[in-house]
Parts: sequence; C-alpha cells; structure tokens
Amino acid sequence: MKAGDIVKGRITSIKPYGAFVKVDESIDGLIHISEISDRFVRSIEDYLSVGDIVTLKVLSVSREQKLSLSYKSENKNGRKKRETIELVYGFKPLADQLDIWIKDYLKNDI
Repeated sequence: MKAGDIVKGRITSIKPYGAFVKVDESIDGLIHISEISDRFVRSIEDYLSVGDIVTLKVLSVSREQKLSLSYKSENKNGRKKRETIELVYGFKPLADQLDIWIKDYLKNDI
C-alpha cells in the first residue's frame, strides 16, 4: 500500500481529533479531523459513525504500516449525515388536525 491508493475501511473509533479506521486485519489508519471535510467540522459524528464502511485516499504510510487517510478527497460532497433543520410551522399543523383524527378514530372504532 502506498500514498495515493484508494482503500475501503471500517470506522472503529471516533475521537475529537479524528476517526480510526481498520482497512484490513493488520492495517489501521487515522482520518485527521482536517481530512473529513473542506468545511468547518464541529463534530466528526456529523459525518461518520462507528461501523461505517467508507472509501478513503491514502495520504501516507508509516514504517509501522499505519495509514494517514483522507475522507474528503473521495467524498467530495462533504455532506453531513445529520443536518440541522428549523421548523417553520412547528407543531401547529398537527394540533390543527388532532381533533379531526380523534373524531375519525372514535367513529371507526365503535
């Protein structure tokens, strides 16, 4: 294995500074937080989860066969798994329908 190779690996652990990856039985690597996305990464868990199988680019290989890996180079969209959404209407549409649903339920249940 050499720098530039594309590999698949399983995320085994996530720390504040990066994600540890198992490429095969004898080769481990690290995706540093700076290699997760081109965007600001507040939390690695927004992008990766333990157990995920991901495609990565090998940046370097140490003498001990430890890999430095890049997630962002092979996953260009760099999208978060979890996005923050704002509710425009909140629960009002549900509250407006609640009485109708209850009446329908009672009518069909009896």
